[in-house]
Amino acid sequence: MLKLYGYFRSSAAYRVRIALALKGLAYDQVSVHLRKGEHRTPQYRSINPTQLLPTLVHDDAVLMQSPAILEYLEEVFPAPALLPSDALGRAKVRALMNVVCCDIHPVNNLRILQYLEREMGQELKTVETWYNHWIAQGFAALEDIVKTNHHGRFCYADEPSLADVMLVPQVVNAGRYGSFDYAPYPHVMRIYEHCMALPAFADTHPSKQPDAEG
Repeated sequence: MLKLYGYFRSSAAYRVRIALALKGLAYDQVSVHLRKGEHRTPQYRSINPTQLLPTLVHDDAVLMQSPAILEYLEEVFPAPALLPSDALGRAKVRALMNVVCCDIHPVNNLRILQYLEREMGQELKTVETWYNHWIAQGFAALEDIVKTNHHGRFCYADEPSLADVMLVPQVVNAGRYGSFDYAPYPHVMRIYEHCMALPAFADTHPSKQPDAEG
């Protein structure tokens, strides 16, 4: 039995939803409302001491941190494969994953943005500028990588990989403030469009989740 603790706007939870869908795995969803602070309750902390999302429970195993969850799913449920069969291919896919989960996401997640605004006293416009700056820097790197290392419709070859699982939620989240310019990243956006043509990406979109809000 699989149970996913997530939040519709959480890009990290979206990654796991995509991977579960690509592998055809059924799971129960438990919504943890980030903006209401439900991740900081004693109940959730007893499940995940980091008080972050997502958490995946598989039978008696409690898993946290989306990259680790994705790797776990790949090992325990290997079909269809979301990593290449060769070492070089796996390294390239993981490098793309890390641009998102190590370079872009840590400086732009909700707790960072809230800290800038609430604790550092930054105006919303300043926070927006911060947000867009780091995404643009990361997307510029992704654009260069997929442009020179592009073997098909997706980040790597002609089938979705964990790189695409990481990329799509970040593309969606880039529009948080409505001012991000996607135009300089045509290769990234082409991959995004190919992904969103697949139900595993489209049906797990934040707007289609049971806890989605306007």
